[in-house]
Amino acid sequence: MPQPPQSPSPQSQPQPRPQSRQHPSSPPPSLPANARLPLNRCNLPAVILGGLTYQAHPVALEIDGIRAFHRDLFQLLAPIEQARERAERFVDYMAAHFCLDDLEAAGLAAERVKKYRRNANYLRMVRGWSFDADGREGAVLKHWVETRFGLLARHHGGPLNGGDDDAYQRYLAQGAQGLYATNALEAQLDLLYTYCQYELVRQHPEETHLTLYRGMNRIGEHEVLDDDRGKAGSVLTGRRRVLLNNLNSFTSNRERACEFGDYILEVEVPLPKVFFYNSLLPGMLKGEDELVVIGGVYEVGMSCL
Repeated sequence: MPQPPQSPSPQSQPQPRPQSRQHPSSPPPSLPANARLPLNRCNLPAVILGGLTYQAHPVALEIDGIRAFHRDLFQLLAPIEQARERAERFVDYMAAHFCLDDLEAAGLAAERVKKYRRNANYLRMVRGWSFDADGREGAVLKHWVETRFGLLARHHGGPLNGGDDDAYQRYLAQGAQGLYATNALEAQLDLLYTYCQYELVRQHPEETHLTLYRGMNRIGEHEVLDDDRGKAGSVLTGRRRVLLNNLNSFTSNRERACEFGDYILEVEVPLPKVFFYNSLLPGMLKGEDELVVIGGVYEVGMSCL
């Protein structure tokens, strides 16, 4: 089965916000060197797409070769007006192109592959993320972000910033286990991201950002790059610059974010940084408000309930 080159909707719609606010007095920080790879597989290097300048002035991100390789899919989708029908055509295309319903045709031996590995496709990965972002499926998705965009994972069941080698080895092991004996799983994720971007452009043709929210219980869950901190080392609320994990869950509903913690991050997320959102595939992904966002350095608004 040919594969693309490997060289480097919904009831609850996220609300668009076209501009990003930044501190006027200081230049935007670059993505730290220990948070990025020198090479990736998209049209911008990690140091650019992961920085504040990109948040303020985004351009489209394209994984090398994917749109051209699957041009037939996007020609099929172009005349379809209804998002739900486009989603159904996308799912059908994925099943046919990757032989998801006939894995023997893709070269997987039925007697040698366990049933749960045979079902390890793009839908299982995104559903698994919703259940546990620090599980095996989460490790696969974070590894995918590393290879495609060059942004290193910063957290997976614990910090991955160099202080705990055991945590990093567990992350690598989970990612390898999740990819083992799968059918071009990373190529499936490439096409999922590309289709998500296609849908966002069609549904928000004049917009560049979405205003999204994330609830958390501890400020320390994210790496704050600002120097000004409150007493006893606690970070003050207000506008802050933070280094997010390379993949993160957000919601378009602030009240929903409040259910996950006492601190709320409000972020203006560039559309090209949205990997997928639950209402992208109606009836196949549960929930209405979750959007999974590619990380890097962001300026955020922090508030406390």
